[in-house]
Amino acid sequence: MSLEMKVPTVGESITEVTVAQWLKNDGDYVEMDEIVAELESDKATFELPAEKAGILRHVAAEGDTIEIGSVICTIEEGGKAEGASADAKPAAADKKEEARAEAPAAAEDEAPESYAAGTASPAAAKILKEKGIDSSQVAGTGKDGRITKEDALKASLPAREEKPKEEKPAATSTPVQTGGIRDEKREKMSSLRKTIAKRLVTVKNETAMLTTFNEVDMKPIMDLRSKYKDKFKEKHGIGLGFMSFFTKAVCMALQEWPSVNARIEENEIVYSNFVDVSIAVSAPKGLVVPVIRNAESLSLQGIERAVAELAGKAKNNKLTIEEMTGGTFTITNGGVFGSMMSTPIINAPQSAILGMHNIIQRPVAINGEVVIRPMMYIALSYDHRIIDGRESVSFLVRVKELLEDPTRLLLDV
Repeated sequence: MSLEMKVPTVGESITEVTVAQWLKNDGDYVEMDEIVAELESDKATFELPAEKAGILRHVAAEGDTIEIGSVICTIEEGGKAEGASADAKPAAADKKEEARAEAPAAAEDEAPESYAAGTASPAAAKILKEKGIDSSQVAGTGKDGRITKEDALKASLPAREEKPKEEKPAATSTPVQTGGIRDEKREKMSSLRKTIAKRLVTVKNETAMLTTFNEVDMKPIMDLRSKYKDKFKEKHGIGLGFMSFFTKAVCMALQEWPSVNARIEENEIVYSNFVDVSIAVSAPKGLVVPVIRNAESLSLQGIERAVAELAGKAKNNKLTIEEMTGGTFTITNGGVFGSMMSTPIINAPQSAILGMHNIIQRPVAINGEVVIRPMMYIALSYDHRIIDGRESVSFLVRVKELLEDPTRLLLDV
């Protein structure tokens, strides 16, 4: 008796999933609770455990999109030995069939009855073709003048025909070849990638998105980090990066400019008195934005620990829907990939996103003198429907002030 395994419910808003990868082959023996496949929704990747021990039979193939509650596979009763013998029998049968198919073909090649009188056998015709000799120029020694394989092997062109054949110009005989490989590969879009594409287009079409820029002198933070990073890691067991400083600065600035932390729901503006910061992370299957809850109440080490944990889960496709749901403001760091400046797209239904970029040593004027400083461009993309220019620019200036004087982050001034 076989058990039908159906796609489980993985979230309230998820109606279908894609079979991302079968971890066990069709016909494999699986133990109960052994992971047999990875399912991908528009939000996350899930593992599918076997509901009983037995022989796995695939119903859906990799890349198929199936609805929640549909049958994805079956598990038949049986042991490892039974599964192995079941696989061996078809394989042996296939080999026998191949042998039967090859034998008649070989016999037919030279059978006297298999070709007409005065003509060449298939084997002889092949040899004559390779030599460039027409069968009419060969006298057959077989029955009724048939041309045998031996006749073809002995045959040769007459002396007058041994001249090289006139060849056509290369331009007409072969196409012009390019120097490189011109292969193409088509790949079906995953559910996650289709959702990302749909959401980005929706944001571009349904928001009045605008971006404002500023630059930050990163020397104060870099000096502070260089001075205390070893002691910080020794005490807290986590490295001290730039993301904690930016997150802390954003939380303080959002408390002063609450409209940047707001969102639109139908005809209302919703203001949050907390800050759930979404951190954009590049995962193997696409961009994801896990959320740090109540980031305004966390210390630098608390933020660093949360960032490390969420980034690790994202890279291993272990994020849950709850960890990616919500968020009132997003921070994205294109600088880790070398981006110098960009206009990040808002993460709906949020109304603003801060873009960090790479740090470049540049000449800047400070107190009337030109000095070399590590500078970073920062960008704030925002929905102009609820955030005015004064709020957006003032918010970004406040973030700049806090980063260039990090003692304010500790003193809250």
